[in-house]
Amino acid sequence: MLPPGGAFFASSSSPRAPAYFSFLKTQFSLLNAPMKVTLALLQHACAADPAANLKKTLALAGQAARKGANIICTQELFRTRYFCQSENHDHFALAEPIPGPSTRAFQKIARRHGVVIIASLFEKRASGLYHNTAAIIDADGALLGVYRKMHIPDDPLFYEKFYFTPGDTGFRAWKTKFGKIGVLVCWDQWYPEAARLTAMQGAEILFYPTAIGWHPSEKARYGANQHSAWETIQRAHAVANGCYVAAINRIGHETTAAAAAGIETTTAVAGVSHETTDAAAGHKTTAAGADHETTAAAGHETAATAGAGIEFWGQSFVAGTSGQILAKASVDKEAILLVPVDLAKVDVTRTHWPFLRDRRIDAYGDLTRRFCD
Repeated sequence: MLPPGGAFFASSSSPRAPAYFSFLKTQFSLLNAPMKVTLALLQHACAADPAANLKKTLALAGQAARKGANIICTQELFRTRYFCQSENHDHFALAEPIPGPSTRAFQKIARRHGVVIIASLFEKRASGLYHNTAAIIDADGALLGVYRKMHIPDDPLFYEKFYFTPGDTGFRAWKTKFGKIGVLVCWDQWYPEAARLTAMQGAEILFYPTAIGWHPSEKARYGANQHSAWETIQRAHAVANGCYVAAINRIGHETTAAAAAGIETTTAVAGVSHETTDAAAGHKTTAAGADHETTAAAGHETAATAGAGIEFWGQSFVAGTSGQILAKASVDKEAILLVPVDLAKVDVTRTHWPFLRDRRIDAYGDLTRRFCD
């Protein structure tokens, strides 16, 4: 049934007909957005050559699309090894503009296969201005926008403050062909405020491109707790917001020398891992003997840890709207993790666990303060 005046606008001889039919097409698409979609998380090791890493990731994205994926997400900074293990100005040459060659390559795949793609990139915004950025591409190949990582860590072997300017996009959600998605990056995953503000914009799925792992010298003593904390807090985001959460991590053992791809770098310092239980709580180890998850050297360089690098723990996963693990990849194997999800469950969960309804927004003013003292 046509709305008033529809017969005139629908007339093939009317100059306004193309615009009217475009309007109808858009409305039909929104009303008939699929509720069941398949996510694809691309987990792999990275080589020294950025071009090879891009080629590999594009190939994995194509495979995922052919296997039925609707939304594909890369791991954090997939084009390079994790260069933030050292502070080296030469590494700024690894950055690229957005839009740029990588986004154009992914846009081509998105158009060809009709898939949504989230690509994590080292963005050169201007001379001296760099970001850790995720590009969001819709199923028609359109670049919907970018999210620039808001929380920037500075821990042993995770010296991101040297490279990345804190994001200025705020927390965002994008309406795509396959649902409304929010994107955050790695260190953001420890902050419930980030997940909440993204979910409050209607995000049904939160994606977290990630690069996290163990200091080898700490793994035996603290490894299980560190990984458990990482997984638990993201599952909690799913519970608190009644949405799906997808975390995409890399695999492989990368040392400072390997990350530099032959460039001389500074020596690594032992200490608390990038994303640990204490890091989640906002603590940093400052003294020997403190009850934090550190080496016995309490942050001091030792022969056993200097240059030992990071053992990335993989285990990319998707959590359901009640925080349950729906699927998880291996700790050390490449994977295209395909996970079907039903977006209708977001509405069901939020209706039966109405956390958004019962928020006391009148009492949360102090959240904008650094500390209540």
